[in-house]
Amino acid sequence: MRRTRNLILSVAAVGILGGAVLVARGMTGDDPGASALPLVGTFQQAAAPSPAVSPTPTGPSPEELAAQERKKRVKALDAALKKYAATVPEFSVAVLDRTTGQTYSFGGDERYETASVVKVQVLACLLLTAQDKDRKVTGAEDALAKKMIRLSDNAATTSLFSRLGRASAISACNKRLGLTQTKVSSSWGLTRTTVKDQVKLLDALVDEDGELNASSRKYANTLMSTVAEDQDWGVPAAAKAGEKATVKNGWLSRSTENGLWIINSVGRVTGGDTDVSIAVLSHLNKTMPAGIKVVEKAAKLTRTHLKY
Repeated sequence: MRRTRNLILSVAAVGILGGAVLVARGMTGDDPGASALPLVGTFQQAAAPSPAVSPTPTGPSPEELAAQERKKRVKALDAALKKYAATVPEFSVAVLDRTTGQTYSFGGDERYETASVVKVQVLACLLLTAQDKDRKVTGAEDALAKKMIRLSDNAATTSLFSRLGRASAISACNKRLGLTQTKVSSSWGLTRTTVKDQVKLLDALVDEDGELNASSRKYANTLMSTVAEDQDWGVPAAAKAGEKATVKNGWLSRSTENGLWIINSVGRVTGGDTDVSIAVLSHLNKTMPAGIKVVEKAAKLTRTHLKY
């Protein structure tokens, strides 16, 4: 009884002194351990436990999202080209997008005979040679170059090929332009190349930091954007309304392939946000029109799926 009374007096004293009211164990005298526990003291409200904070979800970065989207597009294009390739003669296609810096290729390392697309190599070598001599192309060279590119004139090509130094000279120029998979033939139309090398060459014709100066780049663009109307096929089929296209095509009924046709097309499509080089090489086509259909379809499929 005395113990209970002492307890009440202690609590009252705390209240008189202005201390905090304590609600604690030992407030009833029936607690056998009450004497071992403090009965009064300063009271601090225990802070409620903070809820667990989840990290702020950041998700993929814009770069990662772009890479994921690119991967999906490439996969879809691979599938589309593989399906198409099962129905037509052999072809390869490559695209170099200057806007993104990305390159795509299907059968990119397969080598094909160039036929007349080699004339772009001859043109580039002519321009490099003139630059090295610190001069413009001569009147005679200009006349030959225009026939070679705009009309695909073989005699003009043979003349320039010889003047420049034939296969060894063209090969040296190709090396300067970064072509590593092209073997120049003394019979220039039988030069062997890949679509990967062809888009490198096309890009070299417009690269401000490359081997060709502004005057040379402008000259090449002028010729390749003004080919004869009956030769304006292939890569330009991938261009949309309002866009510009340059092109050089090659076609040859090959005696070593039972008269079947080599059909090749290389060029660029530009306008708005689009700035791409495209190369399509094919052979074993039954006819020239059939081969043209193949290269145009391949070029269009790259645009459909890569969405450039």
